[in-house]
Amino acid sequence: MHKRIVFRNMDHSDALELHANEQLAKVIHFLENEPTPIYIDLVLAPSTTREHNFAELRVKTPHYDKISSYEGPRMYEVLDHVIDVMYRELHEAKRKREDHIKDLGRHDEFKKQR
Repeated sequence: MHKRIVFRNMDHSDALELHANEQLAKVIHFLENEPTPIYIDLVLAPSTTREHNFAELRVKTPHYDKISSYEGPRMYEVLDHVIDVMYRELHEAKRKREDHIKDLGRHDEFKKQR
């Protein structure tokens, strides 16, 4: 698993990195049984034109290719929101993938009955 946290246009913050790693733990736990390679990229950047902070999370695996981004006034809230949205999107994609696999199996059963 390749995990990268990038601080763009801002100084590195140990506290923010620790918080990001704690929040990313649930996404990493979700992806434990995924085939490799797994890439997780988190980009944190303050806005240069507004008083907003920006966060973008990218997850790329053989089954998933998802991007979640959010912008808001507080970096920790932005970070939490981006990770929560990604977690929900991954669960939804997994459910859809499993339903598709089940439907394929049912199709073969109906063929045999005819």
